[in-house]
Amino acid sequence: MTKTELAEIYRGYIACLNSQDWTNLGQFVGDDAVHNGRRLGLSGYVAMLERDFDEIPDLYFKVLMLLGDPPYIACRLGFDCRPKAKFLGLDVNGRRRVAFSENVIYEFRDGKIVEVWSVIDKAAIESQLAGSN
Repeated sequence: MTKTELAEIYRGYIACLNSQDWTNLGQFVGDDAVHNGRRLGLSGYVAMLERDFDEIPDLYFKVLMLLGDPPYIACRLGFDCRPKAKFLGLDVNGRRRVAFSENVIYEFRDGKIVEVWSVIDKAAIESQLAGSN
């Protein structure tokens, strides 16, 4: 698979997330998907995303940077949203919008995501909640 093909698949995956099209997520995520070392499988992956959208109703995945080295994609995602309760253990509670990024590396096999490594910039959220931004 070429870098361009992998990037196209990834952008389709992001569109699927943003439209919350869970019935078609299996086109992009493997049945035995692993997220940060936890084997979730496709059903667990869907459950994780449904929970994310429930906790953050205005969640939108914005690709800020995308690099490909098949079978891997590295992406910096940007978020500007209003979590309605605790988020990453922080009391956001819908009181304000927070902007933060997530750095993610995906491994693809047969055109589907099989493993994800993700780190969210929690310090950026803490700074905003403290009034520094």
